[in-house]
Amino acid sequence: MRLKHLSILNYKNIEQTDLEFSAKLNCFFGQNGMGKTNLLDAVYFLSFCKSSLNPIDSQNMMHNQDFFMIQGFYETADGTPEEIYCGMKRRSKKQFKRNKKEYSRLSDHIGFIPLVMVSPADADLIAGGSEERRRFMDVVISQYDKEYLEALIRYNKAMTQRNTLLKSDTVVDEELFLIWEEMMAQTGEVIYQKRKLFIEEFVPIFQTFYSTISQDKERVELTYESHAERGPLLDTLKDSRTRDLIMGYSLRGIHKDELNMMLGGFPIKREGSQGQNKTYLIALKLAQFDFLKRTRNTVPLLLLDDIFDKLDASRVEQIVKLVAGDSFGQIFITDTNREHLDQILQKVGSDYKMFEVVNGVISQMKGEQA
Repeated sequence: MRLKHLSILNYKNIEQTDLEFSAKLNCFFGQNGMGKTNLLDAVYFLSFCKSSLNPIDSQNMMHNQDFFMIQGFYETADGTPEEIYCGMKRRSKKQFKRNKKEYSRLSDHIGFIPLVMVSPADADLIAGGSEERRRFMDVVISQYDKEYLEALIRYNKAMTQRNTLLKSDTVVDEELFLIWEEMMAQTGEVIYQKRKLFIEEFVPIFQTFYSTISQDKERVELTYESHAERGPLLDTLKDSRTRDLIMGYSLRGIHKDELNMMLGGFPIKREGSQGQNKTYLIALKLAQFDFLKRTRNTVPLLLLDDIFDKLDASRVEQIVKLVAGDSFGQIFITDTNREHLDQILQKVGSDYKMFEVVNGVISQMKGEQA
């Protein structure tokens, strides 16, 4: 998939822009706070129907404006044109359309334009709670497995209903609990099996990328644990109900699954330096890209937002070699350091565009390739 043209109105600090992109490499240069990340976020929005940074759609609207619009014109590998549109007016529901036909369910769009984004916000994967690491699995698997996404939606709905019963001030019939627990167990088993299979296939790819970037300086691991490992999930939910009633929410289930991120046999959250943490995260995301490419038989878009900060020169060089290779398709990359971008341009060759971003205004830099 290739993004040929992007139009934005009133998205965050970008008032209006119309951009034509290179099929290979698109570089965005500018100081912090100018809008580089906002531009990548608009591209992300067209793949996932939401912002990567702020899930409240109305807060992504430019201040003092009553609407925003993002429109992308794509081309598939066989040359088929695709138009994706998202528009939202204040105090109204957003509209999401493919080729001018509105989706009845946003979940139907997820996975149509596979995309991987690497950004400073990824630090939450290591520093944040387990929900961040579950979200990482959900984002990857949902892009190639519709059954997984449906199971996840149904599981979350059932858990919400069960939690409402747990908070009730009156005694609730056990049969009502069983309705939602059975749905949680049924969909939870599907989610667990698919997460387990994903991690088994994903880990060797991730370790290879980490080894390449670090030049074999460290050993990393990624392990998955779940309450579903302990036996039938329905039994686990029923056994936990008494304690759950005291707490007022569900303490057991696949919504508590964890990904253990290890460096040299110890949690990277505790042991890793800034450079090691950054290497770990970039390797995770590049492995995500490679995994989606294999499972979807299409090349995802790759968004790299300020990825070189806190990395030594040798690791920067290895990443440059990786992304400049033939394994990657269309790349969007931001940096405040023009030297980093020039290093990549020298490796990639001729097919690129360079843009400057200043206070939300994006312009192709003079003298750069058209």
